[in-house]
Amino acid sequence: MAQYTRIEVAQVMGNTGIVPLFYHQDIEIAKKVIQACYDGGARVFEFTNRGDHAADIFTELSKWIAKELPGMILGIGSIVDAGTASLYIQKGANFIVSPILNAEIAKVCNRRKIAWLPGCGTLTEINYAEELGAEIVKIFPAAQVGGADFIKGIKAPCPWTSIMPSGGVTPEKKNLIDWFNAGVHCVGMGSKLIVKDTQGNYDYAKITELTKNSLQIVEYVRKDNL
Repeated sequence: MAQYTRIEVAQVMGNTGIVPLFYHQDIEIAKKVIQACYDGGARVFEFTNRGDHAADIFTELSKWIAKELPGMILGIGSIVDAGTASLYIQKGANFIVSPILNAEIAKVCNRRKIAWLPGCGTLTEINYAEELGAEIVKIFPAAQVGGADFIKGIKAPCPWTSIMPSGGVTPEKKNLIDWFNAGVHCVGMGSKLIVKDTQGNYDYAKITELTKNSLQIVEYVRKDNL
């Protein structure tokens, strides 16, 4: 059962602005990456359903986070069908992220009042997702769909729409400024945030640094726009 309501999830996503996303089959590596992001100030984390036995890994991560990382909200990404969404909700997912718009996933999440972020690529899809109850919509792949200019275009006629771009988001200052000046609610960030060192190992200290710096950039942009 989710520990956080969908409203709480949406608020924390908006307050922090950064949602790291990651998958690894080694649970110890996954824990270290999540810890590094947490140490950098992240309070929402999307584990992605991208490998065999991902659900088993998620179960253990959910228990570990509840015990060791107070305030960290764990959700699941890369969900494309209602059955898999139900499975992860039973395992403690606080939110469901999908690369597609699937009304059956919406029904499952709405029954349990679980935050649902569907992947959209047009204003028509965004409108339909909001009719289905999505508080935040995911624009994916954000860079290929049209980047920050696309989001500006959406926000002009629909200023109430809360958007999380994923794909093409980086920790660089200009990149984050462009997205947040366009009016995003938060951003999803994967490989550009979860980096490796020259030996090919995950650089946990660097991940913490990039997370911290990214959150500071978001805070700076928002203060500048007040």
